[in-house]
Amino acid sequence: MPLCSLADIRPHLGRDARLMGLDLGTRTIGLALSDVRLSIASPFDTIRRTKFTQDAQALFALMDRQGVGGLVLGLPVEMDGTEGARCQSTRAFVRNLLRLRDVPVALWDERLSTAAVTRTLLEADASRARRAQVVDKMAAAYILQGALDSMAGRVF
Repeated sequence: MPLCSLADIRPHLGRDARLMGLDLGTRTIGLALSDVRLSIASPFDTIRRTKFTQDAQALFALMDRQGVGGLVLGLPVEMDGTEGARCQSTRAFVRNLLRLRDVPVALWDERLSTAAVTRTLLEADASRARRAQVVDKMAAAYILQGALDSMAGRVF
């Protein structure tokens, strides 16, 4: 299955399937899960990156355990709207993932997601260690919630 738009992903999901949001970093992959109604995103877990095959196996195991029927990956578009090396890396990750499993995948512009989450954690007076521990999965939840809101037609 090729990449889908957010508008086209829902029909490809099974009944009561959840979406998983991914914040793809160079050292970690932050994960978030939606509820089965596809309305609320929650931070879930972080995968420490090793090799692609091991990362994919860990991701697929979590997807299977959590009833995930599709993925929303943050696309790190530059502030001027162009796609740089990180976007190319994300697209390559998706291509390689789709070679291993037929799963609907949509991309979501993640500009400023990590910055927004970090600001929220700073306002909550989270320690540096705590921020490092949760920022990736919280960024994934921020990305996934934006996608869910868009799918539902909610504009803020």
